[in-house]
Amino acid sequence: MLKAAIFDVDNTLYDYDAAHAPAYRALSAFACEKLSLTQEAFDELHAAASRMLEAHSGGHCAAIHNRLIRYQLMLESLGQPIALAPAMAELYWGTLLRQMRACPGARESLARIKALGLTVGIGTNMTADWQFSKLERLGLLPYIDFMVSSEEAGAEKPDRRLFDLCVKKAGCDAGECAFIGDSLKGDVLGARNAGLRPVWLCQGSKADTAPSGVLCVQSLDTLPELLASL
Repeated sequence: MLKAAIFDVDNTLYDYDAAHAPAYRALSAFACEKLSLTQEAFDELHAAASRMLEAHSGGHCAAIHNRLIRYQLMLESLGQPIALAPAMAELYWGTLLRQMRACPGARESLARIKALGLTVGIGTNMTADWQFSKLERLGLLPYIDFMVSSEEAGAEKPDRRLFDLCVKKAGCDAGECAFIGDSLKGDVLGARNAGLRPVWLCQGSKADTAPSGVLCVQSLDTLPELLASL
């Protein structure tokens, strides 16, 4: 019998790609003006700073998502004062939070899943502060019983340490936990390998490629009925 439903956040509970695009545009326009850069030069610097951050942190940890450090590294590489980094980070995140929209059925599905008596958790890569901010902005935080971020777990999905901590917080066996996410490698196979019951939020023909033991949903609207049947 299922006792807990654990959700990824980005591109599962809201469309990250749609919110990231205008945030990146606002950031790049600001940086190009302040630093006299072309768009191409900014894109290259941004990518180089991301690679540098992964190298410094060792990768596979929440630090790789820290945009303040990323922008600090960009400015250092240009020989510019790092004082601009906080404004760049604030602009990016402020724009992303304003642009975010919950996926269709997200609030209603979480409410219905809670009504089934299931514990509702979050299992997410990223730092906890911004994931809390996102869930609060989306109006989803009141439905959440616990969160495990890769910052807290010390590992990124698909590392099973994150999933094991989710199970521990859920207070039941791994097989009594469903894990819902959009990433086949990170969410679905990571959850399956840790003994949880994976549910892949996928679109169209992707469902035909689902690995053995993986359930698929096209949208969050149909999720409560699926979980109730497990």
